[in-house]
Amino acid sequence: MHQPLPAGFHRLIAAQFFSSLADNALLIVTIALLQARGQPAWLAPMLKFCSTAAYVLLGPLVGPLADALPKARLMAWTNGLKALALVGLMAGLDPLPCYALLGCGAAAYAPAKYGLVTELVPAQQLVRANAWIEVSVVGAVLLGTVCGGALVSALFTHEAGLALVSVLGWAAPHALWPALAALLAVYGLSAVLNIGLPDSGARYPAASPRLAVLGRQFFQANRLLWRDPQGGLSLAMTTLFWGVGAALQFAVLRWAQQALDLPLSQASMLQASVAVGVVLGASAAGRFIPLAQAHRVLPVGALLGGLIALTALVDHRALAWPMLALVGAVGGVLVVPMNALLQHRGLALLTAGRSIAVQNFNENLSMLGMLGAYAGLLALDVPIVALLMLMGGAVVLLVAAFVWREQGRSADALPAEAGGKPRSA
Repeated sequence: MHQPLPAGFHRLIAAQFFSSLADNALLIVTIALLQARGQPAWLAPMLKFCSTAAYVLLGPLVGPLADALPKARLMAWTNGLKALALVGLMAGLDPLPCYALLGCGAAAYAPAKYGLVTELVPAQQLVRANAWIEVSVVGAVLLGTVCGGALVSALFTHEAGLALVSVLGWAAPHALWPALAALLAVYGLSAVLNIGLPDSGARYPAASPRLAVLGRQFFQANRLLWRDPQGGLSLAMTTLFWGVGAALQFAVLRWAQQALDLPLSQASMLQASVAVGVVLGASAAGRFIPLAQAHRVLPVGALLGGLIALTALVDHRALAWPMLALVGAVGGVLVVPMNALLQHRGLALLTAGRSIAVQNFNENLSMLGMLGAYAGLLALDVPIVALLMLMGGAVVLLVAAFVWREQGRSADALPAEAGGKPRSA
């Protein structure tokens, strides 16, 4: 029988759920904003590119920052940065720099959130805790994309605009302004939930204030985690997964609009089937895959790539829903054990904040590469079906290389079940 997760864990899940929900809804609203302004299609993935770049550029700083400050307080502050970016969009500023500021908030939020989880939860419960995290994150993606689609629908923008005029006697600057205001309130709710989160009690040595020293220590930590057998394997898999996932998020929207002839408001809801699948897959992984068996999900990655390529050939809406749900389920089964294994090794080798910062740096560097390649292929007018098949084939080949490498490792590379709290300084 499972032991209960530590006090405060579910409040942490709720806080990050609402923050992630607003992030995902905001992406749909901002894409609609670009389309309303007549901007080219390749600018949509550049939104994600700008926010993701912050994870890479701030990688050496956010880990020590998360270790130096109470993590709940830092999460509330970073939600404030996200809200400031949203206010910039409401004021009519260029979406790309606004998304860069949003990325700065998200880059500092992630090591605080995952670092607090790693400090609070014993090693033997990390897979289960990660299942909760993935379910909540994907639930936020699911509800966020649905809410984003609803917020950009003609009905909402028309009715919300009329309500502003009738109640306040004031017309919004543009049709999507009420949608942005609603998401600002969601970020506020997430910040409120961060209040009262427990302090894990973990304390770490003070980091050097010199940027050169922080940069050198960060890349030493990066090399250490990559060279660790379990750490390197899990980092490679999560880096591939999130890189492909970032491009797939936009590719599915475009594929739904072109191959299935759906408007953006409905195409965003088609993404919900991926989210439902990830919830189911993550739940199954959390229940049935212990930490010591995490490496055995590697072949599932090749299946994921094959399903992505196969989905590109679907041209009927009735088939699109179950295929995308299956893609999500396979992804959920893959990423939850890999994340748990990576957190376990990261805490053993580094500190909670630094290990998550290294993970975020690599995963988001992969996302930058994938998004840049995707935007470039769109600018070259590569058909979306061919692009999806290329993406799926690349995943199959890379995972096959990881499996081949893992088979050459000795049996004593398995992680220990026992673990504990992070060491105190």
